[in-house]
Amino acid sequence: MYFASDNAGPVHPNVMAALEAANDHYAMPYGADRINQEVVKRIRQMFDAPEAAVYLVATGTAANSLALATLSNPWETVFCSPMAHIHEDECNAPEFYMGGGKLTLVPAMNAKMTPDALRASIAKEESRGVHGPQRGPVSITQVTERGTVYSISEIRALTAVAKEYDLPVHLDGARFTNAMVSLGCSPADMTWRAGVDAVSFGGTKNGLMGVEAVIFFDPKHAWEFELRRKRGAHLFSKHRYLSAQMMAYLANDLWVELANSANTNARRLAMGLRQSEHVRFEFETEANIVFASFPRSAHKRLQDAGALYYVWNDDLEGEDPDEMLMARMVCDWSISDARIDRFVGLVKG
Repeated sequence: MYFASDNAGPVHPNVMAALEAANDHYAMPYGADRINQEVVKRIRQMFDAPEAAVYLVATGTAANSLALATLSNPWETVFCSPMAHIHEDECNAPEFYMGGGKLTLVPAMNAKMTPDALRASIAKEESRGVHGPQRGPVSITQVTERGTVYSISEIRALTAVAKEYDLPVHLDGARFTNAMVSLGCSPADMTWRAGVDAVSFGGTKNGLMGVEAVIFFDPKHAWEFELRRKRGAHLFSKHRYLSAQMMAYLANDLWVELANSANTNARRLAMGLRQSEHVRFEFETEANIVFASFPRSAHKRLQDAGALYYVWNDDLEGEDPDEMLMARMVCDWSISDARIDRFVGLVKG
């Protein structure tokens, strides 16, 4: 019963087979392999963006940080939610790769920025002139770190504010496909057609061993990103092992299938938990993450049974068995119905 994170789940067998196949031959290094050329072609087709610059890196932190560094100058600030992954979980890597830039936290509701709050935060940064940080990119986390999903209209509203100030927009899509299938839209609808300039297209949380794509819809950023990727030590020599994973991911829409499975598993978990009067939901379950609170006694039963998930306030040692403690439960593609149902049964008692 492992619900700690989707990045702890297994690699899909098709991906393992693709890695084995890639290991059976020689290939040119540093992204010059034949598989990577096909990956770039397919991603451009998927996003209906024939001129897009497409690059692979091994981690989401590298994807976000290098993309934001490419879109900004060291004296600029990135506007993001206080719950954004680039703020909460990347150990200041964006600031490091930006060469001294900073993040400006925009007030959020349900982990989502609003246009009014974004506009107010951007406008504020012009008040100090040369003495303050200059306005830089807007970064949207989709799915958010609270499991909520920006609608297409919400993304459009944020990008419209950014364009008022001529600021680029980055989409952190570590769970890109989970959001896309939740919205029932195309990759293009959720990105460039909505005003997004660059996206980190995630795969590691959705069945891959470790690869993310960075996509710039304006190819003018291509050479700078290549230089930053190399200088930042994220250009793989044996790049074909990244390419092989991504190729398997895209083949026969496996990426969509896995995200659908993860989201379906989360819905099953949420529906089961809703049947208990002792469970309180903190955020809507819109993709593959469930946030809910239930009594310490239920947490104790789960822990004793070996369930793995995050307790947000981490106070399992308290004495009151009825005290409500919030849990974050993340579903990946591989979790079985039986494990979900057992988890729910233990919560119910």
